[in-house]
Amino acid sequence: MNLFTDFEVRIKNALEQIDIVKEKRSELDFGRVGVEPPRDASHGDVATNAAMVLSKPLGTNPRALAEIIITKLKEDADVAEVSVAGPGFINIRLSVGYWQRLLATMISEGQNFGRSTLGAGQKVNVEYVSANPTGPMHVGHCRGAVVGDALANLLGFAGYDVTKEYYINDAGSQIDVLARSVFLRYREALGEQVGDIPAGLYPGDYLVPVGEALAKEFGTKLRGMPEDQWLPIIKERAIDAMMAMIRSDLEALNVHHDVFFSERTLHANGAALIRTAINDLTFKGYVYKGALPPPKGQLPEDWEDREQTLFRSTEVGDDIDRPLIKSDGSYTYFAADVAYFKNKFDRGFNEMIYILGADHGGYVKRLEAVARGVSDGQAKLTVLLCQLVKLFRNGEPVKMSKRSGDFVTLRDVVEEVGRDSVRFMMLYRKNSEPLDFDFAKVTEQSRDNPVFYVQYAHARCMSVFRQAKEAFPDLDIASLDLAKAVSGTISDPAELQLIAKIAEFPRIVEAAAQSQEPHRIAFYLYDLASSFHGHWNKGKDLPELRFVNDKNRELSIARLGLVHAVASVLKSGLGITGTAAPDEMR
Repeated sequence: MNLFTDFEVRIKNALEQIDIVKEKRSELDFGRVGVEPPRDASHGDVATNAAMVLSKPLGTNPRALAEIIITKLKEDADVAEVSVAGPGFINIRLSVGYWQRLLATMISEGQNFGRSTLGAGQKVNVEYVSANPTGPMHVGHCRGAVVGDALANLLGFAGYDVTKEYYINDAGSQIDVLARSVFLRYREALGEQVGDIPAGLYPGDYLVPVGEALAKEFGTKLRGMPEDQWLPIIKERAIDAMMAMIRSDLEALNVHHDVFFSERTLHANGAALIRTAINDLTFKGYVYKGALPPPKGQLPEDWEDREQTLFRSTEVGDDIDRPLIKSDGSYTYFAADVAYFKNKFDRGFNEMIYILGADHGGYVKRLEAVARGVSDGQAKLTVLLCQLVKLFRNGEPVKMSKRSGDFVTLRDVVEEVGRDSVRFMMLYRKNSEPLDFDFAKVTEQSRDNPVFYVQYAHARCMSVFRQAKEAFPDLDIASLDLAKAVSGTISDPAELQLIAKIAEFPRIVEAAAQSQEPHRIAFYLYDLASSFHGHWNKGKDLPELRFVNDKNRELSIARLGLVHAVASVLKSGLGITGTAAPDEMR
């Protein structure tokens, strides 16, 4: 149940009963009427802008209209108090009975509280990570992996039909470089002295076991072959080995994909999928023969100073037209991007989300243009860019990893601080803002460490149930009707404030899903944890507020219901972030 949606309906129903509204109903846009928490909680529980947005079309003063509206709202039995603030905002305070019924609903729904039908089952493809299969995942991939995975979880929680996808870039020149790098390690495994790794090849030690596996499988056979014979063999083995490493790294981060799409699929059967995509654009009038002027700055790899086959992408929002086929007849990387998008669209996705690194900012307009051209504007494509992550230890920059050769691996970070700390902290700043990640701070047990603070709140909730069992040994907590127990019992203002904080969760879920900002969930969880810890601390000074009172069984059981609601939302929210909700923390 969404408190704010509930009262939006009630307020609109109240508006329908006002005479001046009835007279001009066809001219009014109720879609602008909103309900949200007041900026200052002391003003009330919910606030609405109804009088502010409707006064002008009604030809009246906002405060005067607000006074008429509150007269109608006072007739609602769940409205304890209603007042006008400022130029015409309406603040509403809810009755204790409403909060008790809402808490009962929270308890009954458990971890389903906050789930939404917002997405209405719409198919959404979220593509994230998609790192070149040339080595282990590095920390630069980490943030995109977490943001993409959490966003997919969030959209699923909000009612979308989500597919998590990884695009394997296994058809480019970087794969040739990988194969030649592995061949060097293969020769090394056969006993050759290869010396320093030549410039242009991948130097990391992670390729050593790949070379050893080849030596074990083929012996000296590959060494006697010309390159055009051993290269495809080693490519296949190298890609498989790198993808196994990448999958393992992602598993360590609790990141799971539904689909691993190979770029080689696009080039199979004479690049049939690419040809089909280009033919489709040609039929729509978006393809022509022409030459492009040299772009400013560094020349891209696919630019040629001669006639090429071009996509008229400027007609669908791009800055320049894009080459699809080079003068020698080969397809550009961009042509594969077009075919890949068409493949997604043909699979039934009308919304595609790409999670890319900040260095891919130049791809945004061209990808959006592809979406418009291929789908005739029917599909929505969104690119979310993740800014850089800087690693520190006690304020000092972290040095590079020896294993990788020139970067810090994702595995290094996860193994040092744990995947929960990595995941939550990667979400504790908006993806479009740079993130400083300090190993020392994310492992300290304090309020300043958000993941500890939130997980500790859940562990504390579980400890309350253990305390209740100790206080009342005969209590069968599993069979208690906690939803029924809270009725007429939970009424302390501090308890009602905690219920109000829990009640924000459905609204946060929908807002985060609509804005595609999973960091909002992490922020909310910290706020809820703070409210719970604050109430817990009040119980230290005021025994009557403690969750378990061995002298009042009925009140203790009711408060177990409140704790159950807090724990359920914490667990649901942590599940969206991909982080564990521990029952105990030591």
